Amino acid sequence: MSSKVEKIENNVASLEIKVSPEDFGKAMQRAYKKNVKRFNIPGFRKGKAPMKVIELHYGEGVFYEDAFDFVFPDAYKAAIEENKLEPVAQPDIDIETISKKEGLVIKAEVAIKPEITLGEYKGIEVQKREVNVTEEDVQKELEKMQDQNARLITVEDRPVKEGDITIIDFKGYVNGETFEGGEGTNYSLEIGSGQFIPGFEEQLIGAEKGKDIKVEVTFPEEYHVKELAGENAIFEVKINEIKEKEVPALDDEFAKDVSEFDTLEELKQDIKKNLEEKQEHQIKHEMEEAIIEKIVENAQMVIPDAMIEEEVQRTLNQFDYQLRNQGITLEDYFKYTNIDEKEFKEGLKDDAKKKIETELTLEKIIEVEKIEATEKEIEKELENMAKQYNQEVDKLKETLGDSQMEYIEDIIKRRKCIAFLVENSKTI
Repeated sequence: MSSKVEKIENNVASLEIKVSPEDFGKAMQRAYKKNVKRFNIPGFRKGKAPMKVIELHYGEGVFYEDAFDFVFPDAYKAAIEENKLEPVAQPDIDIETISKKEGLVIKAEVAIKPEITLGEYKGIEVQKREVNVTEEDVQKELEKMQDQNARLITVEDRPVKEGDITIIDFKGYVNGETFEGGEGTNYSLEIGSGQFIPGFEEQLIGAEKGKDIKVEVTFPEEYHVKELAGENAIFEVKINEIKEKEVPALDDEFAKDVSEFDTLEELKQDIKKNLEEKQEHQIKHEMEEAIIEKIVENAQMVIPDAMIEEEVQRTLNQFDYQLRNQGITLEDYFKYTNIDEKEFKEGLKDDAKKKIETELTLEKIIEVEKIEATEKEIEKELENMAKQYNQEVDKLKETLGDSQMEYIEDIIKRRKCIAFLVENSKTI
């Protein structure tokens, strides 16, 4: 096997890879042994025909595909190592020559890891918000706790009002025909929650228990079911029950019931402390993001399109996995949301490019600043992981391969890099 780089432009290397007739012949022999039992040649028992006889009947190319599959991975790997290239995406392959006599000649376009030229990354100026938790913020949290601990009281003496929980039967019609998903029995609907089509819940206000009413609405133009988007609909609705929330009073007894505190004041102080810690965490995250964004803007690099495409596909695969955990296929998602897959992928490209630029820039800073993950830090990370998975550290180590350990080291180095950048930044 021999190879050479013909050119490198915009971080895409053009490779020529040659496999000798001898090596390709060995791959052809492997392909023959793999497939010989499939052939039934007159004058020979099935699976016993010699390679040359099969080639006479079907042509020499009958074994080319499998022979290529056998020989290419090792040849490509050797070419990458020989030319000291660092691929970041699958190669685009073109077979120039393939035969027993001449062997194999392959042209490969390979996206390679971009060179990064760092700009200014120390002393970056960023704005920092001050922690500011107001009494109103605390009150909102208390009201959420009230709502979570509310009792539902059945109402008999008045019609529906905003905030009520109604138990309804409904049946919808579009152009006089029922439609899928347009019918329900004893459905619990909170008035004002926005669960239903805009305008539906508002028309239930003033309705009385046991009464049948008609609700007229229009499906939004961007409605996820294409056939219903923009259509007028009529719903026949019956109010079976009306319930209202009875929230507990905000006093010391409430504090005792919902927390470990004896007084409402102590509960308020605890809520304020938690909100402040949450804000501090958010502010820290905002600062990190702002610093990284400026550092990436200051850096220079050219990201090959193939690298972006790979990241887009990786993101799509993760999204597909998440959907399948919810019992939905990606095809169903595109169908129900009326979204074109090509447009969806196109919309992922900017974020994919930004993610790649960020990772490459941080990786370069880690290299320049010689940031390492110490044994102690790695051990601490493993202890945290073991605790998270309720497992002994030694047992966890047994399950981790080299690539997973490398990933853990990378997490630590990235974390230390970001801390280094924050430490060397300026707040304004």
